[in-house]
Amino acid sequence: MTVNAKQAKVRFNSGKKIGLGQIILLLCVLLFTVFCAAPVLLVFISAFADEMYINQHGFSFFPQVWSMNGMDSVLRYGNQLVQSYLVTIFVTVVGTLLGLLIMSMYAYSISRHGFMLSKFLSVFLLIPMLFNGGQLAGYIVFTSWYGLKDNLLLLILPLCVTTMNVIILRTYIANSIPGELMEAATIDGAGNYRTFFQITLPLLKPSLAAVGFMMATAYWNDWQNALLYITSNNKKPLQLLLINIQKSIEFLLNNNNVPAAARAAMGNTIPQYSSTMATVIVVIAPIMVIYPFFQKYFVKGLTVGSVKG
Repeated sequence: MTVNAKQAKVRFNSGKKIGLGQIILLLCVLLFTVFCAAPVLLVFISAFADEMYINQHGFSFFPQVWSMNGMDSVLRYGNQLVQSYLVTIFVTVVGTLLGLLIMSMYAYSISRHGFMLSKFLSVFLLIPMLFNGGQLAGYIVFTSWYGLKDNLLLLILPLCVTTMNVIILRTYIANSIPGELMEAATIDGAGNYRTFFQITLPLLKPSLAAVGFMMATAYWNDWQNALLYITSNNKKPLQLLLINIQKSIEFLLNNNNVPAAARAAMGNTIPQYSSTMATVIVVIAPIMVIYPFFQKYFVKGLTVGSVKG
C-alpha cells in the first residue's frame, strides 16, 4: 500500500470517529423525534381501530380489532366533503398569494428610507397589535357595511395581512437584500414598481416561502370565520364541515331517541373516538405531504433575515 493510500485511509477512519457528546446529542434528538411522532402515529392507528375496543381498552398502538366505521362516518359525506375540500383549497391558494403580494409590497415600502410615508405606515402597521375592535364590531362591518354575508371573501380578507408577517418580510428586505442593488436599479432608471417586481421580489423567495407556509396553514385551519359568516353548504370549508360532523355524532350519542336505522347505518356503534381521529387525518394529511417541500425555505426564510449580513 502506498503512502498516499495509507494517508487517505487514516483520514477516512479519523473522519468517522464520533465523540460521546455527539452520541448523547443524537440519542436526545432521536428520543425527541419519537415523542413528537408517537401522537401522530397514534392518531392514524386509532382512526382505523374498532370503537368498542377503544371504549374497553383505550387507545393503543397495537389494537386487536380494526374497523372502518370511523373513517366511513367522515367519508359518508362524499360530495360535500369534496366540495369543502375545493373551497378550502381555493381560499388557501388565493388568500396566500394575495396576502404575500400585499404584504411584500407593504414591507418594501416601509423598508425604503427615502419614502416619505414609511414612518406613518410603520406606526399604522403596529396599531392592530395594540387595539382590536373585537369580533362583534368586525361582524357588523363585514356584514352590514360591506354586505359580504355568506361570501368567500370573508374567508380570505380577515387573514390576508398580519403585522408579524409584514415585519418578517421587512426585516428580510432590510438585512438580506443589499440597498446598493436597489440604488443601482434607480440610477439605471428603474422605478419603484420595476425595482420591486424584478429585483426585490425574486430575492424574497425564501422569506415568501416561510411566510406563505404559515399563511396557508392559518387559512387551512380557519373555521371561526366560516362559522360566523358562511351559511351555504356549497361554500362551507373543510374545517367547518368536520366540526358539523362531530356535532352530529355528539347529537347521536346524547340523544336516546335516535332511530334504529341511523344506528344501523353506523354498524350499531357510533364511532365517537375513531371518527374524531379520522377527521384529524383528513385535516393534517395534505399539510404533512406539502411541508417537506417547503421545509428548507421555511427555516431559511426565518433565520437569514434575522441576522444582518
